[in-house]
Amino acid sequence: MSEQSPPEDAPGAYADALPEYAERVLEVAERIPAGRVMTYGDVAEWLEEGGPRQVGRVMALYGGAVPWWRVVRADGVLLPGHELRALDRYRAEGTPLKQAGRSTQGHLPRLDMRRARWDGGAGAEGHT
Repeated sequence: MSEQSPPEDAPGAYADALPEYAERVLEVAERIPAGRVMTYGDVAEWLEEGGPRQVGRVMALYGGAVPWWRVVRADGVLLPGHELRALDRYRAEGTPLKQAGRSTQGHLPRLDMRRARWDGGAGAEGHT
């Protein structure tokens, strides 16, 4: 997410102005069920286009209009600069987390990727 992200309360207002690839990335982000996550690479693989960096760029520019906290790094580290906001959402949704060790900077948990990762299975109708 960045300062250029559209407001969270106006996802449809920006749809006409988005590039097609960005629209597709955001649609995948909206399909991820509460309490589950997909990595940037998972989204690219799902779309059969682009890669993790392209998905990350879309999320940075336009992700504020969708559940951005559900598209994550493959290592489960919380999004830098948005850790506490994301953590609140994960806890509210019951997303599986791993407790941080004492040596972990800021003592923030990580996502438990083995349990939280969504493969696009149930509820994934309309896969492009």
